[in-house]
Amino acid sequence: MSKQITVTTPLLPDLDDFSEMLKEVWASRWITNNGQFHQRLESALCEYLKVPYISLFTNGTLPLLTALQALRISGEVITTPYSFVATTHSIWWNGIKPVFVDIDPTNCGMDPDCIEAAITPRTTAIMPVHCYGKPCDIIRIQQIADKYGLKVIYDAAHAFGVEVNGKSILEYGDLSTLSFHATKVFTTIEGGAMIMHDKATKERIDYLKNFGFESETEVIAPGINSKMDEVRAVYGLLNLRQVDAAIEARHKVAIKYRSALKNVKGIRYFNDMPGVKHNYSYFPIFVNADEYGMTRDELYDTMRENGVFGRRYFYPLISTFSTYRGLPSASPDNLPNATRVANEVICLPMHHQLSDNDVNRILSLIVR
Repeated sequence: MSKQITVTTPLLPDLDDFSEMLKEVWASRWITNNGQFHQRLESALCEYLKVPYISLFTNGTLPLLTALQALRISGEVITTPYSFVATTHSIWWNGIKPVFVDIDPTNCGMDPDCIEAAITPRTTAIMPVHCYGKPCDIIRIQQIADKYGLKVIYDAAHAFGVEVNGKSILEYGDLSTLSFHATKVFTTIEGGAMIMHDKATKERIDYLKNFGFESETEVIAPGINSKMDEVRAVYGLLNLRQVDAAIEARHKVAIKYRSALKNVKGIRYFNDMPGVKHNYSYFPIFVNADEYGMTRDELYDTMRENGVFGRRYFYPLISTFSTYRGLPSASPDNLPNATRVANEVICLPMHHQLSDNDVNRILSLIVR
């Protein structure tokens, strides 16, 4: 039986280097709460990502929750139904009403025209997603936010290292958040981060992620426990050494996919966007059943039967889940593009360990 091919595989550090650095952690007797490796990783990531301030978290969901707290967001937040559920869950957990708007199918980000149409007197913020690492329409979103006095929090879980015209995508909006889950381009096994633009906000975020402690005896806000430990910080420091090579390997896979799929009727995919430095975090294809002669789910099942495990990111839409489907904005009539794309998408395996044989085997199931 041939080996199974999955959507992703974690970026693993050199075990000898990992062991040596762990010895330093044990020797220091400091394994969590802003230790030396935590500080080193924050500094290294600021340099790599070209951002002024970053705060590490224990996963990618808690930065979203904390960003809403830090900016004192209330009322309604406009967001996308086409994302991982953590995006909308973070809004709900803060007692805020999520308002879904449709997406632009050319990048799967929120359609700015739909954003403006959804603004009400209760709207206080916009939470867009750089889906698959493809930048949203950052200029128009900021123009809308400025026009109506709204905050912008970007869920940039997929956008590690992405740049637009040489500038980090994380520099846009009031705050941005990252995920360092094992499925991501850069990983700390579990982990995440928030990017901010000034020192005062950095200090406030650092208080909030540590129960609100300002000092040993003073709590200044109702914070939460979301600190990254030293072991995962070590893991991240080592992975940062090899992330560029991993991204380049993914790029080569993307080139092979595009070359083979460019003339396949009924299969759509994304090309690189002009002026954008991509990280090739995902490779989604979109199946038009009428043109391709097979439904998305039929192709998905065929792949699985042959040991190729793609993922239908993001199906079903968040707006269809029981928690959210009763919201007026969750109506499929309000979300025609998102509904169609969710019913067409399969993310093909995309990671740094895919061999030519792996890629050819995947393509043999699609190119008929």
